[in-house]
Amino acid sequence: MLRLEHLFDRLHRLVARDEAIDHHFALATLFEIVEVASRADLKSDLLKELERHRTQFQAYRGNPHVAESALDEVIGRIEAAHTGLNQLAGKAGQTLAGNEWLTSIRSRISIPGGTCEFDLPAYFAWQQLPPEQRRGDLQRWVATVLPVDHALRVLLGLLRDSGTPQRVAAPGGQFQQSLPQGRSYHLLRVRLDDGTAVVPEITGHRLMVSVRFMRPDGDARLRPCNTDTSFELTLCA
Repeated sequence: MLRLEHLFDRLHRLVARDEAIDHHFALATLFEIVEVASRADLKSDLLKELERHRTQFQAYRGNPHVAESALDEVIGRIEAAHTGLNQLAGKAGQTLAGNEWLTSIRSRISIPGGTCEFDLPAYFAWQQLPPEQRRGDLQRWVATVLPVDHALRVLLGLLRDSGTPQRVAAPGGQFQQSLPQGRSYHLLRVRLDDGTAVVPEITGHRLMVSVRFMRPDGDARLRPCNTDTSFELTLCA
């Protein structure tokens, strides 16, 4: 889910630009999304997660400590994502497989220099079109995978909102925290202050999480940072 979120974020930024080279990499990113999203169990897994969350929130109906308007808004987002994903025919991006022009680009885009104008003249001609026309084509193709994007954003948003940030310290650049038994966490978030020139290395299992801070040397290789570091930690269930 996090990999797909990363790819969708990149895709939307590239599509919004005007340069032909940006739209080339937008297509390459779209092909990456289709590759990841075409897993047979992804769509069903997302639908199951959305249904689980909907059932969980429906149980809060009538609770005096829960605002009905806020509950309706969350359930509405879940149901909209569930409906959109459920209406998606087959696997994500399956309709793009029937486009021979896109298939020819996809088969050569991973080859170094494989999309040169003399190899794919029709693709080169498309790149010379006005930005608005190229963007319209891209938006039409992207629309075939948008239900997956919407479902991911709803699920990851609910997961991130489930955690409470806490300020913690890592003496000598090392931090460890035991996790309470009987509770499962699905995501750990680390937020550093602006200007903190360190890189967190995160490991964890069901009993403990560990964060070790590293600092890149002159060759960009990571070395242990032995200075005290404070950061914001969020455990999301």
